[in-house]
Amino acid sequence: MVALVNIEISIVLFVALLQCSFLSTFAFQQQHQNAFLRTRTTTSDNKGECIVMAVGSMDDNEFNIVSKEKETLQVEVEGQGESRRRKLLHNSLSFFLASSATTLSPLVSNAESTAGYIPDMVGGLKKPKAVGGLTKKIRKVGDIMDELQRDLMQERWDLVEKYPEQLRSYVPVFTTYTDSAFPTESPTDWGLRVALRYEVGRFFASLERLKQASSRRALDEAYLAYSDASLHFDRYLHVGGLYTYYDATITNENFFKDVSPDSLVHSNPATDPALVRDLVVLIKGPDMGKTGIVIGMYSDGSNNCVVKLDRYMGFREIRVVPNLWAAKRLGEQDPDDVFLIARK
Repeated sequence: MVALVNIEISIVLFVALLQCSFLSTFAFQQQHQNAFLRTRTTTSDNKGECIVMAVGSMDDNEFNIVSKEKETLQVEVEGQGESRRRKLLHNSLSFFLASSATTLSPLVSNAESTAGYIPDMVGGLKKPKAVGGLTKKIRKVGDIMDELQRDLMQERWDLVEKYPEQLRSYVPVFTTYTDSAFPTESPTDWGLRVALRYEVGRFFASLERLKQASSRRALDEAYLAYSDASLHFDRYLHVGGLYTYYDATITNENFFKDVSPDSLVHSNPATDPALVRDLVVLIKGPDMGKTGIVIGMYSDGSNNCVVKLDRYMGFREIRVVPNLWAAKRLGEQDPDDVFLIARK
């Protein structure tokens, strides 16, 4: 008996819920005779307009584009039917899913397709070659060159004599990277391989000159040989794309147009020229304002010197500049950071 009463109560409650649902549906229809569905998209095509695969009729509801702006779509939903609420919700969800799939899928596919790519030489993108840990090994040569600079400028000939052989052990690393990073026969890869092989050849030729100069304890020749080796190694890093940053600044001179020349404190390079081991600031040229140390002086009549710029993001770029562009810094200065490297 009790079970029958409970069943009857459940039936009454179920009927009441159905009536409430009917009343809410009727109220919804009355309040939404002219409903609008607004969908906002954030993905645009190459022309700057929203991408929509199709806008058409669904059941007895018709979708009409009211306005189309750069990143906003307004869609009007019109129609009649007994199950208007159900159809409106169904069509709204269908349109949202369709437009989302249409507008967001290019974004996802483009992000996935360009992930891990690097700029090529013609304004596009290309997949970098798998070169493993070769890049780290080549950059390690820069650390060895810093230690060589320290020992050379301190005239530790017993240590300097060991560097050429140590660096020559990296020949297979340079060769493998050159052939692996640019392996195709395209004109671009072929030209880069030629350029990289040239820089490697000049690099090791300079190290051979350094070896001979150190055996004779010829300091000026050793400085010049080290400068050439540093220059060709730096060019290898640039051509091989081994720098981790790119400086798009063409020249720094524009930044000093409205600045007093006295803002750069330095000696007069005409009367007090900088020599090897002097800390300098570049007072002219595209690298104006940058600081570094002179690592070599050319004696071929060109009146140029080789400056090793201060470290930036782990790298020290090499510049060949006229002697009059490199002025000695005045006042108390921190030593070049190679002298802070601890000996192992």
